[in-house]
Amino acid sequence: MIYRATGHIRAIQILLGHSKIENTVRYLGVDVEDALLLAERTEI
Repeated sequence: MIYRATGHIRAIQILLGHSKIENTVRYLGVDVEDALLLAERTEI
């Protein structure tokens, strides 16, 4: 729900405790390319 509301994949990665963004992407079921672009633009 947080990802849908904010689009902040990096925040979700931190909240879930994932060490790799790829794990978070797989968990959320989003496109890897889109998720990586969002993660690069998000500063936490």
